[in-house]
Amino acid sequence: MKKIVKTLMPAMYLMVVAFSAASCNKTQAAPATAAVAPGQPVDLTYAAEKSLPAVVYIKSVTNSKVQTVEYSDPFEDFFSDPFGGFFGRGQGQGNNGKRQRQVQTPKRAAAGSGVIISADGYIVTNNHVVDGADELTVTLNENSKEYSARIIGADKATDLALIKIDAKDLPAIVIANSDDVKVGEWVLAVGNPLGLNNTVTAGIVSAKARTMGQGVSSMIQTDAAINQGNSGGALVNTRGELIGINAMLYSQTGSNIGYGFAIPTAIVKKAVEDFKKYGTYQRAMIGIKGSDVNAYVDSEKEKGNEVDLGTMEGIYIAEVVEDGAAADAGLQKGDVITTIDGKKVKQFGELQGVIAQKRPGDKVIVKFLRNKKEKTVTLTLKNEQGNTKVVKNADVDVLGIDVRPVTDSQKKQLEISYGLEVLKVNGGKMKDAGVPKGFIIQVVNDQPMRSFDDLQEVVKEAKDQMLVIKGIFPTGKRGGFVVYLQNE
Repeated sequence: MKKIVKTLMPAMYLMVVAFSAASCNKTQAAPATAAVAPGQPVDLTYAAEKSLPAVVYIKSVTNSKVQTVEYSDPFEDFFSDPFGGFFGRGQGQGNNGKRQRQVQTPKRAAAGSGVIISADGYIVTNNHVVDGADELTVTLNENSKEYSARIIGADKATDLALIKIDAKDLPAIVIANSDDVKVGEWVLAVGNPLGLNNTVTAGIVSAKARTMGQGVSSMIQTDAAINQGNSGGALVNTRGELIGINAMLYSQTGSNIGYGFAIPTAIVKKAVEDFKKYGTYQRAMIGIKGSDVNAYVDSEKEKGNEVDLGTMEGIYIAEVVEDGAAADAGLQKGDVITTIDGKKVKQFGELQGVIAQKRPGDKVIVKFLRNKKEKTVTLTLKNEQGNTKVVKNADVDVLGIDVRPVTDSQKKQLEISYGLEVLKVNGGKMKDAGVPKGFIIQVVNDQPMRSFDDLQEVVKEAKDQMLVIKGIFPTGKRGGFVVYLQNE
């Protein structure tokens, strides 16, 4: 599959990033290649020889399904039947011409790449390679043998997935520490682009800590050619060690005339452990909105404002999220984060990269400037529900939303005492039912919703696989939705 990013993210990002620690099995380290004399070409044959056997071809199949879709009838309200549907119209009366019908979706097949990370059959790939698949087939490079695969865990925001085949003694790749990668270093992109299996392309590391797309952070940028089918493949160094999972292409045309981006192994390894241990990705939040200091200063200069923060490096905090980790530790708007856990951060992507290696409940030491004076605080990172609990895979995942308990200010403003605010609608059954971001869920199937655990419990016990949701919109208007947990 291909994932193309046509526009870079703005300078402002919401730090809701977090991932978990990992345990990718590491094979015996490969011997270092001979040093190359200055000015001599780099020999990449060793890297290709070591990495090619560990990269597999993944075919995903989505079966034909019957889906209910909504469509507009522009004449519905104009010709609505006053006789209660006697003439066959009026089913959508009063619904602004919105009607529903069932359609048969076609069977679809797509392809991508994956990387064997352990001899017992664990394979890392992109989430978008396996997302929605009813069947997954993995073909090995060495002997073209095919295996059926199952998904162990997947995460849309990081675009990572872990799948498993029943096999032994597989050629697992050596995993390197992506933090050691240097800009200008030669790399190979290994995968199955454009239907051409077992392909390598060469380039260099063009940049590090790039932030691309929603949630995908601290990426390795390379000019090695990445095309459709490379998704989920390996980005390796000259020793054939894995340093990243190829994820996307940035191009004005959709071809490889541009830059490729790979998810660094520092993030991949944590995601793998999360998927194995919890079945889902553990995302920690520092709880700020901000930008690089130099970007903030430049934007203020364009407005005619002179700004002196005492530094031109670091992360300017534009907003502190209510009840978040940063707010609890006393960070304020206008502060500048300079280091986190002893690591200097100059770019927002670097901050994300550090947080990406933490779990909810982990503590991090943050140094920052306030009015040009250095201060130090210890933050306790939180999850997306606003607490420090480990989030385990549960039936609630089918809803496709992120929620958190309402804040004190929301309780006061809306005159309510409890509820779960919908922070994000990623897809799934809530999106199908039309539940919007910002809606506050108060009651589901007659049960009050005070915590995420309440929502999990009611989903597990839902009779007839149906949820009757009641709540309140940010405007104060009361409303409700009916959510069907299974396709009719």
